Amino acid sequence: MRRRLAAVVTLVIALAACSAPAAVPRASPGESAFVYIENTDVITEWDPSRSYSNEIIAMQNIYETLTLWNPVTKRTGPRLATSWRSSADGRTWTFTLRQGVTFHTGRPLDAAAVKASIERTRQLKAGAHYIWDSVASIRADDPATVTFSLRYPVPLDVVASSAYAAYVYDTRAAPDLTTWFGAGRDAGSGPYTVASWRRGGEDELTLKSYDGYWGGWDRPHYRSVKFRVVPEPERAFRMLTSGEVTFLHRLGPRLYARASRTPGLRTVERPSFQTAMMLFNTATGPMRDVRVRRAVQKAVDYRDLITTLRGAVTPASGIVPEGLTGHVPGRAPRQDLAGAARLLRQAGYGPGGRPLRLLLTYTEGDTDQRLLARSLRATLATLGVTLRVRAMPWTEQWELGKKRGQDIFVMYWWPDYADGYSWFGNVFRSANPPVFNLAYLNHPATDALLDSLPELTVTDKATAQRMFARATKQILDDQAAAALPWVVNYRRAYLGGVQGYDDNPAYPDVVFVYDLRPSG
Repeated sequence: MRRRLAAVVTLVIALAACSAPAAVPRASPGESAFVYIENTDVITEWDPSRSYSNEIIAMQNIYETLTLWNPVTKRTGPRLATSWRSSADGRTWTFTLRQGVTFHTGRPLDAAAVKASIERTRQLKAGAHYIWDSVASIRADDPATVTFSLRYPVPLDVVASSAYAAYVYDTRAAPDLTTWFGAGRDAGSGPYTVASWRRGGEDELTLKSYDGYWGGWDRPHYRSVKFRVVPEPERAFRMLTSGEVTFLHRLGPRLYARASRTPGLRTVERPSFQTAMMLFNTATGPMRDVRVRRAVQKAVDYRDLITTLRGAVTPASGIVPEGLTGHVPGRAPRQDLAGAARLLRQAGYGPGGRPLRLLLTYTEGDTDQRLLARSLRATLATLGVTLRVRAMPWTEQWELGKKRGQDIFVMYWWPDYADGYSWFGNVFRSANPPVFNLAYLNHPATDALLDSLPELTVTDKATAQRMFARATKQILDDQAAAALPWVVNYRRAYLGGVQGYDDNPAYPDVVFVYDLRPSG
């Protein structure tokens, strides 16, 4: 997703286990703030049509979509729409809207507002706007009914649940929406609205409850949400155990074990849709040579990484993780140093050949990515290859990547909506300028194959799965554009007084705070 970011940045903490952990202090009965720790900037983009990165953790509490993906039923459920139906051919979708909803600006949310939001998102052509590519027209039938006419059938109820680019917002909030959003203001309908934003500050973002929220505030709820930026893992954990913060969204193996036996903390673990990706520069530098790319693929010590991370990750098979359309089983990669050495010799590198120097960038503060970088550097050194490793803040890494400034770009990816096409349509389809196609692939035949996937997913699922498998082979084997070392297992820790937390992998690292119940 993310991009996500869709590249997403995770907080991975590895601390030595301590004996006799102290109990976490209980929150005071009057406490109503939910405090979320992030290890890098929360907001990279305030415009809900352009947002495509870490700010998802805040945006999903400020804005709402027509539907919401349910990980238990693997179907969509109501959000701003209470019901929907499609025509027999899947080309017409009609949504009935929830009544009594208002934006934070005070204006009512109606079918005209839904139409205006999505049309603006499509016109801006930023972020995940592609999710609406099938839409030919949108019609506001009456204030409570909106109808979409499609050029080809897609599961529009799933599309409308997307973590990005599906937000409904007040396009009339200001004459100049770009300036409005850029100042840290919002125009959503969700339970929380922006109270304060301090770019670059530790207390970066605070949300406050929107009194006019359609869900009401009669039951116990957190009335504010605070997002704090703490890059130091040890400090973040101390803040959790002292009760100063509420929630850590990812823990390393040792800390997760410690949190599991700390009185006053709760832990939760579940598989995710989030993959670690190493994207290879296919356009410039030594990795233009497919033999070098294949050699790096083979050099990664996949098994040792999985073992070292001890349950925090699982092997990746293909490009799409298990549980989504497009997953290809039986493709877990393995290290092959002899094969890597042979390919490097063929490309003219290694002992007796030309020196080979590569640059890998990864997200500063992510200790799993750091482990990957150090492991690969050590392995490549045995093959006569010098790997320079640079940890960077995400926004700086992304800007360098868009300028083709590295040989290997390490990032996380997750789907915009619960379907495998997100990896292919965003990361591996030709794009100029390259937003998240940071392997810089430009292959018309592959593009044509990828463009067939959304419609096939609806009209012929068996053929769609075969095409996903073919696309996976083209990208990983024929073009060797990437390596996928693992899929993330989510391991969370939070204060024991938090009631009702439920992890939804379709919205990575998001806590839907309104659904929680605080207790003293």
